[in-house]
Amino acid sequence: MTTVASAVADSSTMVRRELRHTSRNPGQLILAMLVPLIMLLLFNYAFGGAIGTGGVKYINYVVPGIVLMAVSYAAQGTAIAVNTDMTEGIIDRFKTMAIARPSVLFGHVIGSTLRSLLGIAIVVIVALAIGFRPSANVLEWLAAIGLIALTLFAVAWLATAFGLIAKNPAGASSMTLPLALLPFLSGAFAPTDAMPGWLRAFAANQPMTQIIETLRALLLGGPMGNHAWLSVIWCCGIAAVGAAWAASVFTRQTAVQ
Repeated sequence: MTTVASAVADSSTMVRRELRHTSRNPGQLILAMLVPLIMLLLFNYAFGGAIGTGGVKYINYVVPGIVLMAVSYAAQGTAIAVNTDMTEGIIDRFKTMAIARPSVLFGHVIGSTLRSLLGIAIVVIVALAIGFRPSANVLEWLAAIGLIALTLFAVAWLATAFGLIAKNPAGASSMTLPLALLPFLSGAFAPTDAMPGWLRAFAANQPMTQIIETLRALLLGGPMGNHAWLSVIWCCGIAAVGAAWAASVFTRQTAVQ
C-alpha cells in the first residue's frame, strides 16, 4: 500500500472512531443543537415581531443565522474531543502504532463536520415545522449544503488547534467562546443597518455575515452580490490557518523524545 493510500485508510479509521464516539455519547450532538434550537424558538416567537427585516418573514430571515450559530457551537465539542485525546494518553498509544499521525487530526475534523451536518439538518427540520419556507431549488439547496459543510470544515480545523493548545478540556471549551459570540455581532438576527456605525463596519464585513447573506440568497432568493466568493475565501483562509496551526502544534507535541 502506498503512503498516500495508507494515510487515507488511517484517516477513514479515525473518522469511524469519531463517529462511533458520537453514537455512544449522543449528548455531545444534543448539546450542540440545544442552544441553536432554543435561540430559534426564542427569536422567532419572542423577538421576531419587533425586528424589521425589510419585508422578509422573520423565520425565513433568522434561520441562516441559526445555522451559523450551530456551526459555532459545534466547535466546542471538537475542541474538547481533541483536548481529551491529548490529555488522557490516547495520542501516546497512537504514537506506538504504525499509523499516519495526521490521520488523527483528519479524523476529528471530518468526523466533526459530518456530525455537525446531522445536527444542522435537525435544526432546519424544526425550522421547517414552525414556518420556515425557503424558495430554493435542488441546485441551490446543494450549494447551501456545500457552503455549510465548507464552513464546518474550516471551523473544525480552528477548533482542533484550540483543543491542541489548551491545557485541559475546560480551557478548550473557553477558547471557542469568541466563535459562539460572532453570530451575535453579525447580520444573523437583525440587519446590520440598524447597528451603530463602529459596530456596523465590523458586523457587515466579518465572515459570519458573508456566509449568512450567501445562505439567504441561496435559500430565499434575492441578490447575492460579492457574498458568495467572499464566503469561500474566508472559509478557505480559516481552514488553511487552522490546519497549519494544528499541524505545527501536533507535530511538536507528538515528536519522539
